[in-house]
Amino acid sequence: MDFRVGNGFDVHAIGAGDGITLGGVFIPCGFALIGHSDADVALHAITDAILGAACLGDIGQHFPPNDPQWKGADSTVFLKHAQKLAHELGFTLNNIDVTIIGEAPKISPHRDTIRQRISDVLLLELSRVSVKATTTEKLGFTGRSEGLAALATVMIIKNTIRNT
Repeated sequence: MDFRVGNGFDVHAIGAGDGITLGGVFIPCGFALIGHSDADVALHAITDAILGAACLGDIGQHFPPNDPQWKGADSTVFLKHAQKLAHELGFTLNNIDVTIIGEAPKISPHRDTIRQRISDVLLLELSRVSVKATTTEKLGFTGRSEGLAALATVMIIKNTIRNT
């Protein structure tokens, strides 16, 4: 078996608005995330982790932020694309672990919904999707509520058994 691990990291600034999308789920709150697409830091980090594990570059190579066709795009499109590319190379997504980093909004009330959404988008067992959150104890740009970040790790597997 060929086991590969990939990591992804994403950051978006906080701006005026009435809610954000995290893990494909809209969460009402007193701000928005600024980005070319829907600025979903969780799905962007997972997308990059899948692409990294499969040695397929990064999200910006596949979906350039200066390309108008991705303006306001739903980040599930990016996630499905990364999974499809990895699958074309013979890889299956084994599991996902994503950590959302910021002071607000509180993730715990939305955790199960986010896990289910990611599971549904990727057709991955719910038990293989982990979503966590942490603050930075008021330190740095996330602590000052200037932005949100997410860190994701994925494992992909390819069966490499050869008949000899």
